[in-house]
Amino acid sequence: MIHFFIYFGILLLATNTIVYFKGFFKNEKAFKIFVIYNAVMLFIQVISLLFSLKGINNIFLSHFYFILQFILLSSFYFYLINHTLQKRAILYTSSTVLVILLLQYIIYPDLIYKFNLLEVFLTSFAVILYSTLHLYNMLNSKKTYYYINLGILIYLFGSTVLFLTGNLIAALNSSKNQLTWTLNAVLYVVYQLFILFEWKKSKK
Repeated sequence: MIHFFIYFGILLLATNTIVYFKGFFKNEKAFKIFVIYNAVMLFIQVISLLFSLKGINNIFLSHFYFILQFILLSSFYFYLINHTLQKRAILYTSSTVLVILLLQYIIYPDLIYKFNLLEVFLTSFAVILYSTLHLYNMLNSKKTYYYINLGILIYLFGSTVLFLTGNLIAALNSSKNQLTWTLNAVLYVVYQLFILFEWKKSKK
């Protein structure tokens, strides 16, 4: 079952990357960054899948996934949000998170070969805050990237809870670890469907 959702999620991501790329040169910076984000995530996921199929440990790729996702989505919200104080908050928060993670990897270099829960929490929680901030701003303004924003909020909140609680459960019962990854794959499919729906709405 998990393989179906993984493959379907990658297929949807590839589809979204292609359809959004068609408008790459005609739209603003936030749009361009989101297209780049999709392309980067697609590249990492395909490489990760190939490693998995060949039986090669691909845990180290998770660091590229979470950190690059964090940088690109932080940039996406930085250009999407127009309030000066909020833009500064995004800049300072993002810089702080990256410094903390850099120091962590300098002190504990072996973490590169492990799944880093602090990395998952900090990068995801910061983007959840940016997403919530943009959702609040849309209450009295045009609903820009509304469905994409909802998808990001639902996916990151759900996956963060899954990874943090799932890791604790797996420590007690390793068979539960598979459930965590399956639910995360389902959430990712839902996220990609939100992105695709945003594109269809914009075409109308």
